[in-house]
Amino acid sequence: MGKPVEIFVTSAAPIVLGGAFLGGFVSGLTGFGTALTALGIWLHVLPPALASTLTACCSVASQLQTLPAIWPTIDRARVWPMLVAGLAGVPVGTALLVWVAPDVFRVSVGVLLLGFPAFMLLTRHPPRITWGGRIADAAVGFGGGVLGGFAGLSGVLPIIWATLRGWGKDDRRAVFQVFNLVILGAAVLARLASGLLSRDLLWLFLLALPGTFAGSWLGFAAYRRLSDRRFRDIVLGLLAFSGASLLWAAK
Repeated sequence: MGKPVEIFVTSAAPIVLGGAFLGGFVSGLTGFGTALTALGIWLHVLPPALASTLTACCSVASQLQTLPAIWPTIDRARVWPMLVAGLAGVPVGTALLVWVAPDVFRVSVGVLLLGFPAFMLLTRHPPRITWGGRIADAAVGFGGGVLGGFAGLSGVLPIIWATLRGWGKDDRRAVFQVFNLVILGAAVLARLASGLLSRDLLWLFLLALPGTFAGSWLGFAAYRRLSDRRFRDIVLGLLAFSGASLLWAAK
């Protein structure tokens, strides 16, 4: 029997399903974060290439599930410049894979992801950026696309930018959820066009989907109860956790 059948009848199945539930919950709660939770769990039982592609597919599924609920809050005039620039940045990030040492990247981004949340949480009056308009938003989107093409971290810069802009909970989530959905969706379609989506991945995705949907539904229900401040603190905590993980991987 092939690997997909073995996954269903061995101890790997609960791990895949449990990772999908936790990843879906975090994504439903914040609009991002599937990779921060599910990927680390799945790497214990799946090869890296398969685990990372499954993460992207489940992230897209989770974000599509909650998209109708946040649709009325999406400021299209604000999001479109970031999306167009982000898509342009993806191939640039992919090209950088052969130029930038992985450990240099991990340390640089890890320090940023640890330092920014610490600064925002410890500062009594965090700074708010009001300059730049759509051009600045597009520049951040381009940087997010570069990071997405390089390491799948498309949401890092838009999340930081939305926080510095001082946008409210719903506006903030709408920006980085839509941005992540489009960038990761483009990545999945690119892999599909390249023939990189295997039968094994299809079976794994079908196995993970119920957990993803259940976790996302519960996470979004919790999101509705969060205040702006609590939502901001959770997002900053996830960024710090991501930064610590990158620094640990660079050891």
